[in-house]
Amino acid sequence: MSSCEAVGTAVTVAAKYTAAQRRVIVAAFELFARHGVSGTSLQMIADVIGVTKAAVYHQFKTKDDIVHAVADAEMARLEASLAEAEAQDSDPAARDALLGRVVDIAVQRRRLYGVMQNDPYMARFLAEHTSFQDLMERLFAVLSGERGDGRDTDMRVRAAMLYSAIGGAAVHPMVVDLDDAALREHLIRFARGLFQLPVVR
Repeated sequence: MSSCEAVGTAVTVAAKYTAAQRRVIVAAFELFARHGVSGTSLQMIADVIGVTKAAVYHQFKTKDDIVHAVADAEMARLEASLAEAEAQDSDPAARDALLGRVVDIAVQRRRLYGVMQNDPYMARFLAEHTSFQDLMERLFAVLSGERGDGRDTDMRVRAAMLYSAIGGAAVHPMVVDLDDAALREHLIRFARGLFQLPVVR
C-alpha cells in the first residue's frame, strides 16, 4: 500500500483523530500491509513516525486501539456508499454502484488484505468488532435485495461467503499478475452474477 492510499484513508476519519493520531494510523496502515497486524509492534510504528514508543502510547493506549482506528478508517471508505444505496432501497443502479465500490476497495487494498487475511490477531479483532459485523450484514442486505437482522444466521453466513469470495479472489495467487483494471473488470462481472444483478447501463 502506498503512503498516499494510507493518508487518504486516515483523512476519512480526520474529525475523530488529532494530527498526531492520524500519523500513527498512516504508519500502522503501511506496516500492517507489509507485516500483518500480528507482525507489527508499537515500536515499529514509533520508528516509522520518528518518535518514541511512549509518544505512540500517548496517542493510543493499546495496540487494539490502533487496530480499531484502522478498521474505522476502512469502514468509513464504504459507509457513505452503503448509506446512499440503503436510502434508494432496492434500486438496481444503487446496488450495482455499491458493488462497484466494494470491488474497488478490494482491488485497491489487495496487498493489505492479502497480508491480513490469515492474520490471527485481525481474525480475533473482527470477530469481536460489532460495528464491522453490522456493516457486513447491512452490505449483504442491500446487495442481495433482502432484509434481515443480526439474528438471521442464514443471512450472516451468506454475507460472509459472498464477501469472502470477492476479497479472497482479489488476493488469490492465481490473479497476482493481473493489473488493477483487469482484475476489477473480472470481479465486477462475476460478482454481478453472484448477486444476480443486471448490467446497468
